[in-house]
Amino acid sequence: MWGFAVVRLAIALGLGFGAGLIAGRPWIGLCTVLLLYAGWQLVNLLRLDHWLRHRSLMDPPVLTGVWDDVVTQVVRIYRRKRYHKQRLVSLLRELRDSTAALPDGVVALDEHGQIAWFNLRAQQLLGLRARHDVGLRIDSLVRQPEFARYLAGDHHAQPLVLHVDASPDVDLSLHVLPYGEGRRMLLVRDVTRQARIEAMRKDFVANASHELRSPLTVIAGYLEELADDAALDPTLAPPVAEMRRQAARMGTIIGDLLVLSRLEAKEGRVEGEPIDIGAMLALLRKDVLARVQHPAEVALSIETHAWLRGEESEIHSAFANLVDNAAKYTPPEGRVALRWWADNEGAHFAVTDTGPGIPHEAIPRLTERFYRVDAGRSRATGGSGLGLAIVKHVLQRHGATLDIVSTVGRGSTFTCHFPPQRVVADRGVGPSG
Repeated sequence: MWGFAVVRLAIALGLGFGAGLIAGRPWIGLCTVLLLYAGWQLVNLLRLDHWLRHRSLMDPPVLTGVWDDVVTQVVRIYRRKRYHKQRLVSLLRELRDSTAALPDGVVALDEHGQIAWFNLRAQQLLGLRARHDVGLRIDSLVRQPEFARYLAGDHHAQPLVLHVDASPDVDLSLHVLPYGEGRRMLLVRDVTRQARIEAMRKDFVANASHELRSPLTVIAGYLEELADDAALDPTLAPPVAEMRRQAARMGTIIGDLLVLSRLEAKEGRVEGEPIDIGAMLALLRKDVLARVQHPAEVALSIETHAWLRGEESEIHSAFANLVDNAAKYTPPEGRVALRWWADNEGAHFAVTDTGPGIPHEAIPRLTERFYRVDAGRSRATGGSGLGLAIVKHVLQRHGATLDIVSTVGRGSTFTCHFPPQRVVADRGVGPSG
């Protein structure tokens, strides 16, 4: 096409030059042809421009030569663009319809926490307005201090459950998920039914445990008197001893259930007072060594003078459970090591034993209630199956985490990691041994 255009221009220039040569003005004839050719191209350009500006209202112009090829290319590009636009619009419509059908709310947030998009369910649950709230910060619309802290923090593994002004009678689960470059997705779910069922379960466990405590105390008392009775038939002594052991085990389970119920009833994180962890661990070590059966070595290493801010009774309960588990599962010739230290990441308490170890697949379930790796062995040692559940709740209330490392046949290490804001520096020199 371009070759044809060049040939045609050359012929036109030759004719013009020839006509001018006949008239004795060859350059005038050549310039006249160039002006006419430029005018013709300008007219074609104007027609093309007019069509491009109004192509949705008129058909393409009928041009010749290179201009016809240009119009064809533009029409092809326009049709391709329109096809992709329609396809994109169709996909966006399907995405909008599918997200509108979701039972959960979805809010897309940019790197500044501003709302980029949300679905219909999120609009209903959070009281958002489709045309007004896009571009606003989500924490300026959901005005809850807990949500602001949750959104600004880095720990989003667990959702946050709270009430918002738009749905005061509804329990909402808010879960932040990162995606893309600095962007986040906020998932909103109505968990009112689950929350009420959980509350009923907690009340039932607490009430049942409380009501069982009194009759169990009576039973244990009579069994103790019966065991001390000199007139007791010797053949009944083993059954009575077993009943006393089982009654003591039931008492331990009920006590742990009541502790767990009290922890679950307390909402939010605890502030507390400074605790001398060194002194606490020294007492726990003495308690282990005072047992009839205990590991051959119980080592204590206090590597920092820092204290810990928290609720002393709860911290003592958590640490005592970890030390008690280590002592129970470590053979008499084994070793238990307690370590307390601090660094830039906070304060840490670790319990290491040389017990049988824990299979890798069982570690994620250790903090579940009544979960036992070896049920028979746990019952033989008198465990309630609630100790690590108590540890988990105590650490959550103190903003801490539990890390478990274990090797079957070699032992386990349970480490509690407390954030730096919980550390109180230089409150005194702790014991070590």
